[in-house]
Amino acid sequence: MTTPAILQILPALDEGGIEQGTLEIADSIVRAGGKAIVASAGGRLEIQLRHSGVEHICLPKIGSRNPIYLARNIRTVRQILEDRKINLVHARSRIPAWVTRFACQSNKIPFVTTWHGVHANTFPGKKLYNAVLASGDRVIAISQFIAKRLEDEYHVDAHRLRIIPRGVNTQRFSPEAVNGQRIHQLAEKWRIPINSPVILVPGRITAWKGQGFVLQALSSLSISRPELKWCCIFVGSTSAHQRYVRNLLAQTDRFNLSHRVHFAGHCDDVPAALALSTMVIVPSLKPEPFGRVIIEAQAMCKPVIVTQHNTATETVQKGITGLCVPPRDPLALAHAIAWILKAPHSSLSKMTTAARNMVIARYTTSAMQHATLRVYDELLQTSLASTFVDHTS
Repeated sequence: MTTPAILQILPALDEGGIEQGTLEIADSIVRAGGKAIVASAGGRLEIQLRHSGVEHICLPKIGSRNPIYLARNIRTVRQILEDRKINLVHARSRIPAWVTRFACQSNKIPFVTTWHGVHANTFPGKKLYNAVLASGDRVIAISQFIAKRLEDEYHVDAHRLRIIPRGVNTQRFSPEAVNGQRIHQLAEKWRIPINSPVILVPGRITAWKGQGFVLQALSSLSISRPELKWCCIFVGSTSAHQRYVRNLLAQTDRFNLSHRVHFAGHCDDVPAALALSTMVIVPSLKPEPFGRVIIEAQAMCKPVIVTQHNTATETVQKGITGLCVPPRDPLALAHAIAWILKAPHSSLSKMTTAARNMVIARYTTSAMQHATLRVYDELLQTSLASTFVDHTS
């Protein structure tokens, strides 16, 4: 097989780790000499996909649970498999995975899944719904934490299970790669006071991501350490959870923090946002499946504070590559913020240098791409991984 055609399928191409991983793998397929096709409802990242020479097929209802659309999508995907002569399908979300699972069964096309989300078993039938992501010929876990869940709860054996952590482009996410103009533009856009340390909290604005927890810590900090200068920028889409956003704004007013806290919405230039920051907080109230933004901040040599869950501690070694605090402990978080604001430059430099070195050694985009291409090679008997030439780290 000289030019394998590989289809990745997911709900949409907006922002998030699933979408970014899809783009990175599609790009690696093309650069390894394969044909990369992505099917989704589209989104802001679609143009970036096309610039990489990847075909995008728009399926507006591919994420719908409506039985009518499910049946229609199974027929549509089956036709795509035949028309594009697809050799392998990689599904990255549950509904698209169910659609593709049924579409692949008739022609025995190899089926790969990646478990990206939390996907808890919170009500009867949920485990069965989730199980499609554990049913692939190869099942990719994006962290040790997810791999253990797949082994314990879904009985995925070592023959099918592959652990491939998410990666970061350490050339794009590098302190030297971001010029002052990009930083200045964001500082002006977000009206950051001159010489004010910036506490950056990136991530979708939704309750389990812990933005309210951060506001509690900042309230405590402003009372206990009024002499400390800082401002806090929450970066992430606010469109999906408007009620929660209103609650956060009310909480900000109640704590008298409106002059120091800004909700910036979506940011297209994440490296510049990280470069602008003094520290980065990832305050999730429950375990992230991986937490790509942590390694992006570490690659930018920024001190990180994370809540002490299994996945976060895979990338943050307490006191060495970052700080860890218990979830829902605002006093502990306030103390960690104050420590970074007051710490000697030499201490922070030692921590952030160790963090970047750790990312380069374990969590590069290149490593993720090579590992995923090797999974495809196992099933297709191809040599994509050895053909792929990386231009970045």
